[in-house]
Amino acid sequence: MVTCMVDASLTRVKMGGLAFPLGAYPVETMTPKQGYDIIFEAADGDNEGEWEEWPDRYVFDIVISAERVESLVRHLLSILPGRVYPILDILGHDAYREVDPYISYELVGLDRFTDTIRRFRGFFFEDGLVGFGAMSDEPFVYLFVDEHKIVTIRCQIEQRDKVEAILRAFDLEEVEKPAGADAALHEHRSVLVAPPENEEILGFEEIIEELRGHWQLLLNVDPESNVDDEGNELGITEWRLLARVEYETEPVIRYVEVFLRASCLGEAEALGREAADALFDADQREPSLAAVVEIDRIGPKDFGAILHEIDPNHATIPTGTGVVFARWAG
Repeated sequence: MVTCMVDASLTRVKMGGLAFPLGAYPVETMTPKQGYDIIFEAADGDNEGEWEEWPDRYVFDIVISAERVESLVRHLLSILPGRVYPILDILGHDAYREVDPYISYELVGLDRFTDTIRRFRGFFFEDGLVGFGAMSDEPFVYLFVDEHKIVTIRCQIEQRDKVEAILRAFDLEEVEKPAGADAALHEHRSVLVAPPENEEILGFEEIIEELRGHWQLLLNVDPESNVDDEGNELGITEWRLLARVEYETEPVIRYVEVFLRASCLGEAEALGREAADALFDADQREPSLAAVVEIDRIGPKDFGAILHEIDPNHATIPTGTGVVFARWAG
């Protein structure tokens, strides 16, 4: 079974009876508080976007010791119907965005969702760069485990009793301001290792690539704009794109790496495909671009440093949009 492996040399931080995830832990003394709080949110939305209006709902924010998060999530998943929309958040490499938000706009079987979580439990429940969850429309349920492994569930009013019954079974009580790792100065880190020459063990980026295909995830970013986390318009920025290439006549997978300047995500993807086509023209076989695996904006200074490392004699970076450098990667 393809899975992942957590670095066995890492030590778990524990304070005040709470064990923290290996990948998200406080670096100062704090007083953690297990339990949950609950608030009411009124219906919102306009039914004109991709999603229906969210109904009146209760929101539970839950802090529980790291060793018990997986078991709690399994019980809460019982509230979801048989088909869900998976969600994945990654603390990524984009210079202007802290989180890469992925979501599926196609329903995925709950059994497929839970099987994947079980196979990559170290990635989902210990890694400090990962948040994940799922939502459904009928009934409305939103379940999310953030990168601190704090659990949030939004549910319709009539489901409140069922959620609270599950929380009581875990000896969790309603408290004022539950406190996990995010309540103090804390660190985030990835906790996975990928042993060489072991095809059954996947590394961090390989898991993300698999999830994007298995859960039909799309980067939930407007492809026609280019803004930072505060909504500031950035104009033309530098980008790095990595795409997977497959061959029609043989079981070979390669990757294309493209460095470019573009004014939005959509333009960056289009330029990346053009650059890949140019590389294909020099290939005697018949490759096809299977999927964009990574696409991140890079600051100008770092962009120049990367290009210089690749080719110290590389020409000056152009001021407009276009491909700067493309190559086969790996």
